[in-house]
Amino acid sequence: MGIIQSPSLLFTNYFHSSTSTHNPKDAKSRRFLRSNFNSSSFRDVDDVLASFNHIILMRPLPSIVQFCRILSALVGMKQYQKVISLSRTTESLGISHNVYSLFILINCFCRLQLVDFGFSVLGKIIKFGLEPNTVTFSTLINGLCIDGKTNGAVDFFNDMVAGGYQSNVYTYTVIVNALCKCGKTDVVVGLLKEMVERGCEPDVVTYSAIIDALCKDKLVIEALDLFSRMRNKGISPNVVTYTCLIQGLCNLGKWNQALALLKEMVGQNVSPGIFTFNLLIDTLCKE
Repeated sequence: MGIIQSPSLLFTNYFHSSTSTHNPKDAKSRRFLRSNFNSSSFRDVDDVLASFNHIILMRPLPSIVQFCRILSALVGMKQYQKVISLSRTTESLGISHNVYSLFILINCFCRLQLVDFGFSVLGKIIKFGLEPNTVTFSTLINGLCIDGKTNGAVDFFNDMVAGGYQSNVYTYTVIVNALCKCGKTDVVVGLLKEMVERGCEPDVVTYSAIIDALCKDKLVIEALDLFSRMRNKGISPNVVTYTCLIQGLCNLGKWNQALALLKEMVGQNVSPGIFTFNLLIDTLCKE
């Protein structure tokens, strides 16, 4: 099963095939697409690349939708560089991009910490007259955060909101996580309030990130208060939420409260992780 070496090699193969006698019938091509493009149909990277090699020989060429399925499969396998390479090959074959294929490219560039290239693709989306959505913007914001450009992420987020784009809970959580890692807990608390005012209800991931930041700043009372408010809104804490609080209490030597929280955690059918137990054991040993 051949592995794609480069876009230029693929293009050479394509050019050669156009002058050969190999010309699959439409019915055969349709059967191949139906049987090989389910979400779980690809076994491994070689299988995906073999399918790509097959469909670029079809006449007429499949739509960008079929190519997107291949690119998505590679993203799921974390083969970001291969996605970029195949995307360039697809362009060279005259296949026009759609919003989804360009979003896949942005995601891959961001994963590879090449967020500037991601913004270039955003420019292409706008140039083509396509409409970027919240997911596209959120991916770029996450890319800036991965690249350590937190201030740029916040500025871009504010520009997005000012431009009339509706941010969702994922977008806010990305910003919250980035600010928490920078120790900007006060800014995060204000952002949480803004989030609620804009009608975007935080989820357990958002709350957990802020609770963790508060605990790391030794603001455990504030963290417990936020924990209580979260539950009053009907949002159930998960193992991360409990572990953050337990760690905050252990760091302050409040191991009785930490044990009580562990008991509550188990009572709520939330299974403690190894890290949770290690925290308690370490604290008890120090005591």
